[in-house]
Amino acid sequence: MRAAQIATLDGPSALRVTDVDEPHPSEDVVVVEVHAAGVTFPDVLQTRGLYQYKPELPFVPGTEVAGVVRSAPDGASVRPGDRVAAFPGLGGFAETVAVPTHAVFPIPDRLSFVSAAALPMNYLTVHFALTRRGALRKGETVLVHGAGGGVGTASVQLASALGARVIAVTSSAEKGELARRMGAQHVVSPDGFRAKVRELTGDAGVDMVVDPVGGDRFTDSLRCLAPEGRLLVIGFTAGEIPTVKVNRLLLNNIAVVGVGWGAFWSTRPEYLQRQWDELRPMLDDGLLDPPIGATYPLEEAAAALTELDTRAAKGKIVLQVR
Repeated sequence: MRAAQIATLDGPSALRVTDVDEPHPSEDVVVVEVHAAGVTFPDVLQTRGLYQYKPELPFVPGTEVAGVVRSAPDGASVRPGDRVAAFPGLGGFAETVAVPTHAVFPIPDRLSFVSAAALPMNYLTVHFALTRRGALRKGETVLVHGAGGGVGTASVQLASALGARVIAVTSSAEKGELARRMGAQHVVSPDGFRAKVRELTGDAGVDMVVDPVGGDRFTDSLRCLAPEGRLLVIGFTAGEIPTVKVNRLLLNNIAVVGVGWGAFWSTRPEYLQRQWDELRPMLDDGLLDPPIGATYPLEEAAAALTELDTRAAKGKIVLQVR
């Protein structure tokens, strides 16, 4: 079968499409014929050996897919022919992938394979962040950094669907318009966002900050929080890992909350299906529908990762495999 493979750690341009062996059925995996595969920031990091999980070279990246079940073991929640999204964790940039049974999710008929492939990594991460780690309540105000990217748009859309007021931080008018389509009530620029947030909230501050960016905006994000506010640390796409003076937390009764979705569910695999069950009604009703910024054929996987690497992406990037 065709697959995009990382053989050297020289960045996205080193990705090559080649022929590899197909996965074999077994008692604990569902074999999925991949129609679309989502492109994520960990895929970019893996091309340079910078992600915490470092598979032996060569390997096929790709953490999330959508397609049709080819085979499933007895007792699995899906059957051959079912349309599914899945989280293989690795190997998704290929025509076929084997996925653990707990990480395969039926999708509604209204959802295309391209849209479904954009769901597992970002939306399950954001669901964990907002509901379990952040304990988001209806009516609260949420500030979302990087609101034009994959995690950011998912955060805006899900927070809005859960009844929050959303302020989106975006770097361009085009990304700002995308955030508004996802449900943001307000859009602000990264430059001077703290003052604008204070103005929009009547100097009260926000209840939650979603931060997949990190870098030098971290301290001002803390200053944007209302008493008992929470800053959710999801990632560091800016490259720099910030530090915090803990006296700020004490004086204002605020919290910095780590969001390690993978670390959490890896010892509780049944949690993934519980998450999907909570998201499924919103998928059925169209409240959650990932914005697709660009699609590429599998042969252009290197270009897809480069677009994400250069921060040019607006919405989710997806590979169309079939």
